[in-house]
Amino acid sequence: MLAESENSAHFLPPNVGKALALWEILSVITSCLIAEWVVISFVGRSKLITAIPIFLALGLMVISHRERGETLHDIGFRADNFVASCRLLLLPTVAAVLLAVAVGWFTNHAIFTWHLRIRFLLVPVWALFQQYALNGFINRRALLFFGQGRKSIVVVAMVFAMLHLPNPLLAVLTLVAGLVWAFVYQRQPNLFALAISHVLASITLALSFPPYLLNSLRVGFKYFG
Repeated sequence: MLAESENSAHFLPPNVGKALALWEILSVITSCLIAEWVVISFVGRSKLITAIPIFLALGLMVISHRERGETLHDIGFRADNFVASCRLLLLPTVAAVLLAVAVGWFTNHAIFTWHLRIRFLLVPVWALFQQYALNGFINRRALLFFGQGRKSIVVVAMVFAMLHLPNPLLAVLTLVAGLVWAFVYQRQPNLFALAISHVLASITLALSFPPYLLNSLRVGFKYFG
């Protein structure tokens, strides 16, 4: 399914293309870690300032797509395989939702005891952006370096989990989710379907799990305060 993206780098020597793909992955990860740890720690909690490294990473990703000739369709902003991707995501997403609700039930923190929060309205946008960065970019670059299959899928999942440290339980959960989403993307690359799965899982998790288990979903420097 992703042969198009691999062929888009045909103008580069194989070793150079692979090295560049790895550098692109590391650059995006570094920008995210700087936002989570350095900017918040030394500059403060201003969302505008924290967003600067994210926008720099986004700029890098856009330039990379253009240089490699990747279209929005290639990346996964498409509709033709939406149903096929949803079919692959259905069982793991339902399982994740049921597990989260079960945890809430047994900890007397069930989903129906909560009122929906206004900020949840922004979750679909944030989920789509995360899936774009994780799979539309990092997964595609991991494919160029490691090839399709187990290695690239594990790398993508490990990156996703690392960006949710030092929250231990959240890192484990995102590792599992990252494995599923990376696997599905390599077979049916559709970011809209992945974002829907992401939204359902993350909102159910936030509503069902007691705050003390996930430290209110805090990651990076915010985890400690």
